[in-house]
Amino acid sequence: MPNVLVTGGSGFFGGVLKHRLLAEGFTCVNFDLLPDADSLPGLQSIQGDLRDMPLVEKVFHENRFDGVIHCAAMLAHGKINPDQLWTSNVDGTVNLAKSCRAAGVKKLVFISTNCLWASNLGHPVTETETPNPIEMYGQSKLEAEKALAKYTSDLDIVTLRCPTIIDSGRLGLLAILFEFMNDGNTIWVVGNGDNRYQFIYAQDLATACILALDFKGSETFHVGSDQVKTLREVYEAVIRNAGSRSRVASLPKGLTLAAMKMAHKLKISPLGPYHYRMIAEDFLFDTTKAQDLLKWKPTLTNEEMLTRAYQYYAERKDEIHARTDASAHSKPAAMGAIRILKWLS
Repeated sequence: MPNVLVTGGSGFFGGVLKHRLLAEGFTCVNFDLLPDADSLPGLQSIQGDLRDMPLVEKVFHENRFDGVIHCAAMLAHGKINPDQLWTSNVDGTVNLAKSCRAAGVKKLVFISTNCLWASNLGHPVTETETPNPIEMYGQSKLEAEKALAKYTSDLDIVTLRCPTIIDSGRLGLLAILFEFMNDGNTIWVVGNGDNRYQFIYAQDLATACILALDFKGSETFHVGSDQVKTLREVYEAVIRNAGSRSRVASLPKGLTLAAMKMAHKLKISPLGPYHYRMIAEDFLFDTTKAQDLLKWKPTLTNEEMLTRAYQYYAERKDEIHARTDASAHSKPAAMGAIRILKWLS
């Protein structure tokens, strides 16, 4: 059975990927800062830091890996030390590449992000367009991509750039939306809500990861959902599917963006520069290359995957809000100043 190292397997997407690999006949080793809640046949879990090079080397020495899927990343949520975020996302990635090369592991799949951009380019973004991140998370991911490019003479490195990953169990900032919806509060859009913002279904991303393990050579692919509707249409569909009393209403764009920027500066909001730059803008990836070369295709639309994520939240609300020792995407983000908006709606 092929054996794969999954970094970040204790988190939301890493957990989805881990279960998918095991179901498809792989064995896997999970390497994560957080403890692994799973104990499954074919799974080995190691709690550790990718910046700890002796530990990383030890893991490669004690295992024979057929490939590595690098999902682990420190997010710019909550009270994150900027130096820790940068070194985790950049130096940790370099340590993996060095260890792959030293151990003769040819396949490395790297999960990157649409946060490499923070503006509406006016068309679906292709892999050839120059990234322009505006906050540290996106900047660290871009620097990690550049660092990996130095290893492509020795490794087959496939970078998968993806938008927000959605499925049952995805929380973080989405939990704020779900709390509004569950309590029947107004769901606010900025401006008319006619902007289109792409998500990706976690199982579709897992499929892309598995296909990437068999891809020959190094390449970058954009992945994301098809048939992307406006945010207003997506929210209205989820409200209908959930039987919620919520309705969708508009906030004035200019005033709202100014308030979001001020709240960020005062450190009373979970939303950062990327969010207030993109909350009322279109942003879509062109996935043609992935569909042609990887033979990959998305299966769920934004509204279908968001409905699944909401149903998970609604069925487990009390348990979810009691979580503490979980990854940023597997527990609710602090609402901060957004709670004022909830009181008014």
